[in-house]
Amino acid sequence: MERRWARIPLLCALVWLCVARAASASAYSGEITFANLPVPGATIIATQDGKKFTAISDEAGRFRFDDLPDGQWTIEILLQCFRTIREEVKVAPTRAPGKWELKLLPLDELKALAKGVQQGSPTLPALQASSAVRPDTPAAATTANTPVEIPKPNDDSNQDSSDGFLINGSVNNAATSVFSLNQAFGNKRGNSKSLYNGGFAFAFGNAVLDASQYSLSGAETPKPAYDRLTAGLTFGGPLKIPHVLAHGPNLFLAYQWTHNHTAETNSALVPTEEEKQGNLAGQPGTILDPATGLPFPNNVVPVSSQAQSLLKLYPLPNVSGNPLYNYQIPVLNSTHQDLLQTRADKSLGRRDQLYGNFNLQSTRADDVNLFRFVDTTDTLGLNANINWSHRFNPHLFFYTAYHFSRLRTQVHPEFENKQNIAGEAGISGNNQDPENWGPPALNFSRGIAALSDAQSLFNRNRTDRFSASVGLYRARHNITVGGDLRKQQYNHNFQQDPRGSFTFNGAATGSDFADFLIGIPDASSVAFGNADKYLRQTAYDAYVADDWRVLPTLTINAGVRWEYGAPMTELYGRLVNLDVSSGFAAVAPVLGSDPVGPLTGEHYPASLVRPDKLGIEPRIGVSWRPIPASTIVVRGGYGIYHDTTVYLTPVLQLAQQAPLSTSVRQQNGAFCPLTLADAFTPCDPNAVYNLGLDPNFRVGYAQIWQLSVQRDLPGALQLMATYMGVKGTHGVQEYLPNSYPVGAADPCPSCPSGFAYESTGGNSTRPSGQLQLRRRLKAGFTALLLYTYSKSIDDDSLLGGQGPVSSASQSSLSQGETLTLSTSPAPTSAIAQDWLNLRVERSLSSFDQRHLLNVQAQYTSGQGLEGGTLLGGWPGRLLKEWTLLTQITAGTGLPQTPVYPAVVPGTGWADTLRPDLTGVPLYNAGGSSHLNADAYTAPAAGAWGDAGRNSITGPNTFSLDGALQRTFRPSGSLYLDARVDATNMLNHPVFTSWNTTLGNTRFGEPVAASPMRSVQFTMRLRF
Repeated sequence: MERRWARIPLLCALVWLCVARAASASAYSGEITFANLPVPGATIIATQDGKKFTAISDEAGRFRFDDLPDGQWTIEILLQCFRTIREEVKVAPTRAPGKWELKLLPLDELKALAKGVQQGSPTLPALQASSAVRPDTPAAATTANTPVEIPKPNDDSNQDSSDGFLINGSVNNAATSVFSLNQAFGNKRGNSKSLYNGGFAFAFGNAVLDASQYSLSGAETPKPAYDRLTAGLTFGGPLKIPHVLAHGPNLFLAYQWTHNHTAETNSALVPTEEEKQGNLAGQPGTILDPATGLPFPNNVVPVSSQAQSLLKLYPLPNVSGNPLYNYQIPVLNSTHQDLLQTRADKSLGRRDQLYGNFNLQSTRADDVNLFRFVDTTDTLGLNANINWSHRFNPHLFFYTAYHFSRLRTQVHPEFENKQNIAGEAGISGNNQDPENWGPPALNFSRGIAALSDAQSLFNRNRTDRFSASVGLYRARHNITVGGDLRKQQYNHNFQQDPRGSFTFNGAATGSDFADFLIGIPDASSVAFGNADKYLRQTAYDAYVADDWRVLPTLTINAGVRWEYGAPMTELYGRLVNLDVSSGFAAVAPVLGSDPVGPLTGEHYPASLVRPDKLGIEPRIGVSWRPIPASTIVVRGGYGIYHDTTVYLTPVLQLAQQAPLSTSVRQQNGAFCPLTLADAFTPCDPNAVYNLGLDPNFRVGYAQIWQLSVQRDLPGALQLMATYMGVKGTHGVQEYLPNSYPVGAADPCPSCPSGFAYESTGGNSTRPSGQLQLRRRLKAGFTALLLYTYSKSIDDDSLLGGQGPVSSASQSSLSQGETLTLSTSPAPTSAIAQDWLNLRVERSLSSFDQRHLLNVQAQYTSGQGLEGGTLLGGWPGRLLKEWTLLTQITAGTGLPQTPVYPAVVPGTGWADTLRPDLTGVPLYNAGGSSHLNADAYTAPAAGAWGDAGRNSITGPNTFSLDGALQRTFRPSGSLYLDARVDATNMLNHPVFTSWNTTLGNTRFGEPVAASPMRSVQFTMRLRF
């Protein structure tokens, strides 16, 4: 591990040497307009101390100097009939593109000019060859210091100019000099078909080019044969149908077909043939008979009929010599996808614009697991939008849009409508409908592979969104006022756990697998019924923002946004929450169809959760250049962002509990003896609830503030330092009321337990610092080095994924877009260990990555004076215009939680307890293990474990990806793009996480490895 990190400074140093060799020169660009319309053909002259460079504006009114030395320059803009513009500018890497508005000459001067044109063309200033013109064009024949005189138009051309004016881009001078525009521009266009464009793309990857996937067992297995194919077509242009649609809209069509395979190597520990027969003599420790408390002779245990039936699904070992893994197979998953995209836009007169798109995607995927169960997932998604913009005047605009999306998802498990595994095994109490046939889930704490399969599912989700906004652009203000209305439908047809789940920790015999063989689980859970759920939510937002250019060196973007997402309801009122008395002394169900609490008498809304309408979000951003002539730029901002998507996960659980459905979670004990045959039958008819949701549930929000300083450095470098802080409030906390530690007496035997409860008392913080060094494109080379240091802490049980908010989303103030915070469950357990002391849950966040380094570099051969542009002949054709891209990503590991494998007494919940610390160093492990199991021990009887949540640092991350590409031009109108991409070029194994379950034979071992090296070729033909 240390050697791996030692390479990073060397790689950074190599990149820095490439960056530092750049000369102090920058690209400078600008735009020429008249009446807010682009002006082509204007002459732009840049002079400095006798040096002169010239460029011509293109069809969009833009021009560019590629290698203009940094410093003060005089920019002169010339175009007949317009006033000459002369301005002093400072050229620097961070200089924003300039913009100049031309003004017509006074009428008397225009008349005089017209007379002069009729008598003979006036002489323009002598021009020098522009550095912006490539040497391999005809302009390269002109010596850089030789003046070029614009010849006079001939008599024929004068006949086409009845107004007497000579304007760049007209037929008069379409080809009068080496700096003229292409004849296809303006009214000199021939029978060109350049209004239409299109292309064909093909991407290919094969098992021969890829490395074998990493084997956790160390055994070699044959690499399966597979390929990855992607093909696509694109076409765009105006839609014209003779005599039907003469002036149709501009249309773009794209179709992509994908057929991909993903190879994996699955390693596991499975029972041997002797162990399946009950002979556990090879297992350490003594196995006790729970009926007598005496050891089984020679550790041979009886096997229940249910266990015998389920053991048939386990394969026999095929790897020898490894006590951690005795079974390994290559697995091949496939994905087939069709994607259709269309886009159209049409101008309706001078003031109206109509545009929209339609996308359709169909995906069919096969997922093969360790037991070779094949589960299929079919998705069909479509989305469309139509937008209309209207210009009242040059300063006032109106925008409106309608967006529609629909996603249908179907999952078909291996045994659906084929074989009733649980019923044939004699297991009752779970769902026996054919669509839910299959095995129950088996979970072992000591190392035997868990048995599981996907659940049948058929979901149809739909979103309708209406938006409108008004833009007022006047003087120094760009003001936007708007709002959105979003109606969402979640039409779900699935059940949480219809086949049920068993947990085996060894509480009965001392061995988790022996508990399974004799048919005594430690805990069981099942949830089915009320399969079809029609959830509805309406969300609103309104905003106003002003982009105020206070001074040329100061811009302020300020505004406020109100966002409200109503709590979800079920179309037929089929939701169940818990009406809770003080101190959780009693609970009773309250239904959405009759929302009156039987215990408290409170009246609830149909959603059973009261709305939170206080979604006020002030936001402000500032950009300031403190010294006008300096390249220093200071940026800062503050904003509040709400998460209105927080309701879906708990509401799905509220729809899956008694009295609308069967929901059982219980623990084996004297009062409730469980067996594989009847563990899903509730022992206590009153303990049939899964979740209670605080009726005053609040919507979480994040406050984000940021300050950055940017400055240019010599050598076309740019340095930026950024500080960002995030403070999350009203985070979700989930806990088990009336629970108590293992070995303690039940403090309230009459109190209800076995259900989870969610409230919003959590919070989070994440300060971070970032250094960014960028090398601007020069001589074909550009690079970026980005280092981030951060620390995130929270006691929010559902905060995970990418953290409270993406830093890239902070600038979305005036667009009316909804910012969604991440609320996906963390990789570790989301249930608090001690429900009476939630403060001890405050720890590192599951997404906390202390150090993250990202290095990107790109080099294109033959670009710029230092890049070999003067190469000609076959060396130039062979070596120029190749682009090499590379990216290095390295970071420290993510936090993980140590788990003590026991069931929380009286609840049926497992994997929520933590062990005690022993004081032994955690990372000082011997052998192949990355963690030392002696650092932990079982918690003391009657006490909670003192090991912290997320107190283990997971595996470090590292990857090196690269690509090589070039564009060829077989003919004047055809372009051929060729590219090869390689991920994980070093074929370096990167582990996803460690096994952190105390007592597991693989404690401290990697759980899985990320994909190894993969290579893909892409070809694209464009016209």
